[in-house]
Amino acid sequence: MTSSSDMLDRRAVLKLLGGLAGAAFLPAAAGETGTGLLRRSIPSSGEMLPSVGLGTSRVFDVDESEEARAPLLDVLKRLTETGGSVVDTSPMYGRAERVVGDLKSEADLDERLFVATKVWIQGRDAGVAQMQESMRLLRTNTVDLMQIHNLLDWKTHIKTLRAWKEEGRIRYLGITHYRVDAFPALEAIMRSEPLDFVQCNYSILTPAAGERLLPLAADKGIAVLVNRPYENGVVFSRARGMEVPDWAGELGIESWGQFCLKWVLSDPAVTCVIPGTSKPRHMVDNLGAGFGPLPDRHQRDRMRQLLS
Repeated sequence: MTSSSDMLDRRAVLKLLGGLAGAAFLPAAAGETGTGLLRRSIPSSGEMLPSVGLGTSRVFDVDESEEARAPLLDVLKRLTETGGSVVDTSPMYGRAERVVGDLKSEADLDERLFVATKVWIQGRDAGVAQMQESMRLLRTNTVDLMQIHNLLDWKTHIKTLRAWKEEGRIRYLGITHYRVDAFPALEAIMRSEPLDFVQCNYSILTPAAGERLLPLAADKGIAVLVNRPYENGVVFSRARGMEVPDWAGELGIESWGQFCLKWVLSDPAVTCVIPGTSKPRHMVDNLGAGFGPLPDRHQRDRMRQLLS
């Protein structure tokens, strides 16, 4: 994990990473220290986690060529230089686990990253084998967060995850899905099982998680990772031809990406949002959403109306 000494104020970060326009902002919310990247606590431990991370689905499924991997290495460096740490991957994402493992080792980022991966297979023995392979590919003996991907055979795997957590092979355990129609199943498991994390889809265009799932997570003390905050780019299609409104500048918003991520982060139950990218400049822009004030309820409504 990145220590608090690694956290930079936003003015220094932007100067360091290319001189993007912007200014330092006031602290955004409870859990942030100074003017650094907003952090929120993992309820089950109290550990503070940076609020903006990185998803690797599709974007990290690349070959071993320098041309393919160099931008991804830069993405990881920008993430950690700006105070971020969370990288989410899966065996389902092709070569992503191997790429994350290789690059973090190459750049000596092991101690600065919070790596989350998943088990996605039927059967106990197959699950154990898959997780062991994930650890080999990620070049680690301890995974920060192991999640049951899309709830596949979750009753079997959760027993293994509990045992592995007791043994110190994983630090946290959780469950995931990416569709609203899976929310009832997620909710049922959250009510019946002790979990550290739940990962679900939540965005300015698909806010359903905010109705029951996020309040339940807050009530149960479960950290929340948010996937699909850009709806696979649909939000940018909605905003095409539109300028970011002037009033969004009150929140330090400089792009449509930050507009959408700040909306997500303004729900206090959200621990970390994990948009995927292979472009260093987009990584920097995404991280910008973790600085400065967050929208209040009135501003959230106004933001939704603009893109609905």
